[in-house]
Amino acid sequence: MIQRIQTILLFGVAVCMGTILAYYIWGEVSADESKVATLTAFKMEVIDTAGTVQDQSDDTVIRSDSTWYIAALAIAAAIVALVSVFQFKNRLNQMKLGALNALLMAATLGVSYYKIYQYENLVNPEGQGSIQMGFFLPAVAMILNILSNRFIRKDEKLVKSVDRIR
Repeated sequence: MIQRIQTILLFGVAVCMGTILAYYIWGEVSADESKVATLTAFKMEVIDTAGTVQDQSDDTVIRSDSTWYIAALAIAAAIVALVSVFQFKNRLNQMKLGALNALLMAATLGVSYYKIYQYENLVNPEGQGSIQMGFFLPAVAMILNILSNRFIRKDEKLVKSVDRIR
């Protein structure tokens, strides 16, 4: 049943969680622009820019930490959303997968926030970094997941009410 609204919403969840892998989650620049810290779903890097942020030819990586677990949570949430799309014949399973997906997306947001908090004072102790688009995508995906669960529940109530009439 690809034409149902919850299917489109679940595809939106999968797309949002998949695009987290391509965008920055957080970034911070030192006051003199000599260091830049970036956080993605795969790694956190502190880069010495040699005073030129735009020219990346002379950049050297000072510190690099792996954050593969953020990417793993995002990929798992995208896969669960796609599996949920194809469970349209069993709406109860679809609702259970939606609950699991909500937990995965909340974990993605929570781990991202924890890592931002952990790396906040790494480059610029008196300044604050900027949260990028990759941080907001799980929140958008959570909203889409809530809406899709609402429509799945609505379909289940409609089917139950039709069964009572028969």
